[in-house]
Amino acid sequence: MLKIKEQEIIEAAQQGMDAFVELFYKATLDYIGGELNAEGMEKLNADQITLLAYCIYREEVMDGGHVQLIHNGYGPFIFLNPFAKAMRLWGAKPFSKLVYSGRQFYEENHKAITAECDEEQFMAMFENYPEADDLDDEFIEMEEEVTEIVARYIDENIPNFAEIEK
Repeated sequence: MLKIKEQEIIEAAQQGMDAFVELFYKATLDYIGGELNAEGMEKLNADQITLLAYCIYREEVMDGGHVQLIHNGYGPFIFLNPFAKAMRLWGAKPFSKLVYSGRQFYEENHKAITAECDEEQFMAMFENYPEADDLDDEFIEMEEEVTEIVARYIDENIPNFAEIEK
């Protein structure tokens, strides 16, 4: 089981929900060697995998939207796994619905979006998929609330995420 020092948790909580979630995300990523792969995921439980999925989703969408998320190869991890269901169970129902909508977009467009391309072709994708903008905007509007739900879930279920070291 991955371990986090109690003092680090206290300090992150004092900094706010983003720092709190980030602490658990980084610790989980470090625990599996810093890379998302099948071998590393075998070391994790469902809650830890869901946390990784949320943080990757948030990072990619906030940086470059759903087009970037899919282009960078995270589509199967986010949309072809029970991530949306897990988020619903964590209490993020509107976000869960957004992820299901994202899955439909992914299924319809992933082949074109993940195709080999140069920088200019990649940038053109943002204009070619205006429906992704709607998904992006919807997430941006709810991101703070969803991150708060994630932070609360972690706080209420810390043993599912890490062993606390004194």
